[in-house]
Amino acid sequence: MTRALLLLALAVVACAAPLFVYPVLLMTVLCFVVFACSFNLLLGYAGLLCFGHAMFFGGGAYITGYVLKSSSMPVEVGILAGAAAAAALGYVVGLVAVRRSGIQFAMITFAIAQFVYFLLLQASFTGGEDGMQRIPRNALLGMIDVSKSSVFYYVILALTVASIALFYRIVHSPFGEILRAIRDNEARVESLGFKPERFKLIAFVLSAAMAGLAGGMKATVFQFATLTDVSWPVSGEVILMTLLGGLGTLTGPMVGAGIVIVLNDYLAGFGEWSLVAQGAIMLLVIIFLRRGVVGELGAYLNRHQIARKTWISRA
Repeated sequence: MTRALLLLALAVVACAAPLFVYPVLLMTVLCFVVFACSFNLLLGYAGLLCFGHAMFFGGGAYITGYVLKSSSMPVEVGILAGAAAAAALGYVVGLVAVRRSGIQFAMITFAIAQFVYFLLLQASFTGGEDGMQRIPRNALLGMIDVSKSSVFYYVILALTVASIALFYRIVHSPFGEILRAIRDNEARVESLGFKPERFKLIAFVLSAAMAGLAGGMKATVFQFATLTDVSWPVSGEVILMTLLGGLGTLTGPMVGAGIVIVLNDYLAGFGEWSLVAQGAIMLLVIIFLRRGVVGELGAYLNRHQIARKTWISRA
């Protein structure tokens, strides 16, 4: 009952938020919530550190933009096309990368991401250093005008809710349990007859698809896609979001994404000092909040609950 009331309250707040907060800022937060959840699936549950996750995010953004600019497809088809393209790229990258683990996996994904970056830089349809401009928001379902940000916000909100529901279903399924087992002891999982590489590849593809979906959402929110979306700083930013919120938790990446995006918006006037602030935040999190904001809060509540039960039993 309490959970249902909480979800109802969150739904009311989410629906009413555009009346009080700039819709583009809200949509940016929602896009990066999906992006951070995709990275959390990979690192928090499968134990795979990807240093090039932006290649799926930016690749999804470019494909979405290309589909919408070159055809009259509805906006949702363009976004889903970006997710599908990112999933296909994830499958190809995963075939190479999941055979390794640890720092080797991280460096392989980083190297491939750099290759994708320069490939998109040279591609004719991306606009090179100028990026892909004036991406249209074609009518939703071919009928509903979503050109206004106040209307398009609810499309982005619906996609975000669907992505979070999918993420929740994945991590709370037998598949999610196997991923956690692989993260904790891959050799033992293999000894039980499972093939860890197969499960890691599936997780990698799912994570890439979610990242591509987030990139497609962002491309339609701002109506442009640039090389920044594929660059290493974006990969580093999603790592910060996940660690700041809480690795391996459901709500942690959402909280981390919200904090980082709002801080970036607030510090935008300080130029490069915003990057210094991000580095300082990362350092403070590593030192004082090793489990992240949500992780530390959960640990505190657990300790408090245990202490309370102990006190009641003694009384």
